[in-house]
Amino acid sequence: MSTVISEHFGELELNHGAAHCFTANHAVHGVPVEIELNFAAHERPDQASVHKADYRLHYLPELVDQVREMIIQELGIEGSQVQEYRRFHCQGLDPEKQWNTFGVTGEVDDDAFVRALRLGHVGIFPDQPERYFVLDFSLGEHFSDETLVATADADGVVDDEINWS
Repeated sequence: MSTVISEHFGELELNHGAAHCFTANHAVHGVPVEIELNFAAHERPDQASVHKADYRLHYLPELVDQVREMIIQELGIEGSQVQEYRRFHCQGLDPEKQWNTFGVTGEVDDDAFVRALRLGHVGIFPDQPERYFVLDFSLGEHFSDETLVATADADGVVDDEINWS
C-alpha cells in the first residue's frame, strides 16, 4: 500500500490490486460539483497519475464551456441526443415548473435550456486516456435523474458526441 497526496482529494491510500474511488467537491464557475477519481483493480495508480488528475482539474471550467458550446451546436441538429433530451424534458411541463427550471414561459429556447443545465458530476479515469473525463449534465435532481454525458480525453479534447443516459 502506498500513500499519495492530491491537491483535490487529500491523502490517498492506494492498494495495488484493489479498485479505488475517491470523491471530493470542486468548484466550477463558483458552483460545487462532485468529482470522482477512479482506479480499477488492474491499474497501478501512483503519485504521477494523481498529480496529472489534479493538474487537469485546473482546466475543468474551460472543458465545461466547450461542452456547453457543443450542446448549443447539437441543439440545431435534428435527431441529436441533445435535441431529443430537450424535447423529452420540455414537453408537457406545467408553467410553474417550466419557469422554475428554465426561467421562461412558452417555448424553451436554446439559451434558456443551456443555462438550466447543471454539471452535477465529473468522473476521472486516469487509465482510460480516451475517456479520461466523464461529465454529467442534468436539469437538476429535482427535475430528472437522466443526464447528458460528455467525455474528454487525457489532453482535454472533448469527444464529438454527447449522449443521453
